Amino acid sequence: MRARPGALQVGSFRGVPIRIHFSLLLALPLLAFSFAGTFQQAAAAADVPPGSLPGHPLVWGLVVAVGLFVSVLLHEMAHTLYALGHGGAVNGITLMIVGGVSELAETPRKPRDEALMALVGPLTSLGLAVVLAGATWLLKGLGLFPLQFAGFTLAMLNGVLGVFNLLPAFPMDGGRIVRAALTPRLGVLRATRVAALLGRAFAVLFGVWGVVSLNPFTLVIAFFVLMGAEAESKQVRMRVVLEHVRVAALMTPRAVGVDLDLTMADAQWALRREHTQMLPVTNGGHPVGRVSWAVVEGIKEDERAGCLVREVMEDGVVAELCEDGWTALRRMAEAGVPQLAVVDEEGLLAGTLDWNDLQRGMTRAEQELDRKDSRTGWPRERPA
Repeated sequence: MRARPGALQVGSFRGVPIRIHFSLLLALPLLAFSFAGTFQQAAAAADVPPGSLPGHPLVWGLVVAVGLFVSVLLHEMAHTLYALGHGGAVNGITLMIVGGVSELAETPRKPRDEALMALVGPLTSLGLAVVLAGATWLLKGLGLFPLQFAGFTLAMLNGVLGVFNLLPAFPMDGGRIVRAALTPRLGVLRATRVAALLGRAFAVLFGVWGVVSLNPFTLVIAFFVLMGAEAESKQVRMRVVLEHVRVAALMTPRAVGVDLDLTMADAQWALRREHTQMLPVTNGGHPVGRVSWAVVEGIKEDERAGCLVREVMEDGVVAELCEDGWTALRRMAEAGVPQLAVVDEEGLLAGTLDWNDLQRGMTRAEQELDRKDSRTGWPRERPA
């Protein structure tokens, strides 16, 4: 399971890694400084003497900033908990400068379950807002202004977080709800396009507002909304296309790899002969690993004839002929390998599958899909 680049794992939830992106470490002091200024302004407005405030304003600013990201984490944990209980798969939770993201490897198959998975996040944020607002009200008149400030600010921020995520556009949770509602009528592909189009429209609105208000953070949000909408649209199209194509139709046929007991000099000539950067390592025709140009070049030329492939080969990942392309792509991504060895029913090497094979197969399948759509219109899916 590969981590998002620039992210550090700090824990786990139900076996799902929780990571902090480096952008959060940049945002945290900025938010702490901003909340510290708001803290001082609120104290002055409430006629609270500065000398009676326990702790430096920056400390309370940091408390609110950390509380905000804890709230975001709870929001994402709600998504993850529901997804895991309803057929979904989650690669990780990552907290970053614009909030958090649950990295879904597989969404729940039923549109209703996807809608509810999306809804539980905003409901968690709104529930936190109500609880924190109630706690703030109970502290009224007790002379605990810093706690009141922290509670009120976090209640307001959670309310904004819940409402913002209900906007009906990707990549917000509201976009998933829109897609789930449209999928029974339009099919998942066209429903995703509608939600992504709404996402682009909101990104433009955020961008215009950021320019008019001279707010750089709003411009950052606009950028991430636009990129998220584009990424979701491409991923769903890729999934819809590859789910209907077998690995057998995508792979490069290859019955012979590099035998386990050959030397690295033999592996070098095999790679040159096949005009490829990587080949499976086989034992009696069964794939047991892989060897690449990078491994060959890591060994001195005069030592390659005395070095066996089995001594330096890398671990390989296998796909079966009958699998669909989307399953193979997910396995490739999760293992972090650039190539899969494809095996037949007896476990013998039948070919290899890499990103170039997937790209060529997708291009052919998309052309066929577009021709079919132009003749018959968009296929409809039955409601779950």
